Amino acid sequence: MSDTIPPTAPTGPSLNDFASFYLYGLTNQPYQQSTDLAKFGELYNLVIGNHGGLGIASTFHPYQLVNPAGLTVWYAAYAQFYAQPNRLELFAEMTVEKASFVTVPPASFAEFHVWPDTRLTTDENPIFGRFVPFVIPFLVRKDPELLRWDKEFATAEGDKSRIAPYLKAVNEAIHFVQPAPAFVLGFGEFDEQQPELLVEKFISCRDMLL
Repeated sequence: MSDTIPPTAPTGPSLNDFASFYLYGLTNQPYQQSTDLAKFGELYNLVIGNHGGLGIASTFHPYQLVNPAGLTVWYAAYAQFYAQPNRLELFAEMTVEKASFVTVPPASFAEFHVWPDTRLTTDENPIFGRFVPFVIPFLVRKDPELLRWDKEFATAEGDKSRIAPYLKAVNEAIHFVQPAPAFVLGFGEFDEQQPELLVEKFISCRDMLL
């Protein structure tokens, strides 16, 4: 019998190697899917750019992003990735080649679970029955380089006319899964410890809808 202890098999990467981002906007049907995974990949490249990670093949109402067990749709995407036997190779591709992949979320996220922050309910804000919030999530390998969304806005230097073509392209790119009249309001990073920050993004736009 050998006296040497076999090396422990690598288990990574961890969820801490990723960041949770999202496009957010308004629509009439927030929960939508498409089987066109290539289009989700194109949307990922347009919004995230040259960064490894996972596109998530669905759009959601914010109250669908966290299941009753407290797990987010981003965690579900990570769990699907982690379950792959070749996850280390895939992670290396994300890191070195900036590769991105697309995952299909579990059907359990179709269910609504209202958060303690109820401001997006129609009882509290009836306008969100007409203009319904939606989110398109992305799970991105952490990287010091700016995301494409941030680069485009930095280049525009606050000039609305310069950023308008990019925003038009993003709005057109979502229509395969969120057809008109859906439109994008912005982009953000999801903080699991402060989910109300996502709600606040919609609340800050409420007055312009009234």
